[in-house]
Amino acid sequence: MENLIEITGLNQDLLIFLAIDLTIAIVLLGAMRFVSGLSAGVNTQEELAQKDNFAFGISLAGSIAALGIVLTGAITGETASSFMMEVVGMLSYGLYGLILIKVGRVIHDKIALQQIDKTALIKEKNLTIGLVDAAGAIATAIIIRAVLLWVDGLDLNTFIAITSGFVVAQTMLVLVTRIKEKQYAKNNQQDSLQEALANGQLALAVRYSGQVISTALAVSAASHFLTYSPETLAINLLGWLVFGIIMTILVAILTAIAKRIVLTGINLVEEVDQQHNVGVASIEMAISISIALILTALMA
Repeated sequence: MENLIEITGLNQDLLIFLAIDLTIAIVLLGAMRFVSGLSAGVNTQEELAQKDNFAFGISLAGSIAALGIVLTGAITGETASSFMMEVVGMLSYGLYGLILIKVGRVIHDKIALQQIDKTALIKEKNLTIGLVDAAGAIATAIIIRAVLLWVDGLDLNTFIAITSGFVVAQTMLVLVTRIKEKQYAKNNQQDSLQEALANGQLALAVRYSGQVISTALAVSAASHFLTYSPETLAINLLGWLVFGIIMTILVAILTAIAKRIVLTGINLVEEVDQQHNVGVASIEMAISISIALILTALMA
């Protein structure tokens, strides 16, 4: 073991930090299954193994992936002053991230998609709603991770900053949902996007998932331009909101251009909205996320 440590250039302290982070991460990921079952009022083993509820499985998978994304922002490694501080920091940020993911789900249910009961529909094995729920959790996690990497230290100010960033994120996700609802209604004789999702139109869910995740990536880019400071927190968070709106608009414009090029000759409204073409919707999702990733990488 000592020879291996010498060859790889790792030191024992770093290995202990890695062991701490991985242990806590696995425990928290396991806890997410329990929390998801509790919040949905179901027995997870029964839903997954006996009822074969794929919708619940997709929703739970989204929550677990979301927590994993958050935990990558919680890990501090050698920058922690001691092993105990690493445990405290990882647990604090990890548990708070888990809570915010679940709070984000409630906000998504009650405000963004307030016309449908996601919990009930997931129990009814609605795959479309399971996918939408998973995408919402992942989108929330992307922004929480960005804020975790943006803040410095472990005190009340950092948790205020994380909470405020979370509020900004949810505001943007609700705003994007409202815009997409209006676009859908305009293109489909004033039909309701939420009703279409509740009726199981999977292609719309795939497209919508790409839109919310790309929005989260766009908003997270603000962390590269704003410097964290407890004294200027209000100004910085306003900057997050303004920059998030600008980036979201920019991503939307570039995505529209890319779709015209990649999907030239294809009527997206007819294929996705009316014919429920999941393949075309998947390409739309890939384009949205790709443009957001490229743009945020360039901003970094």
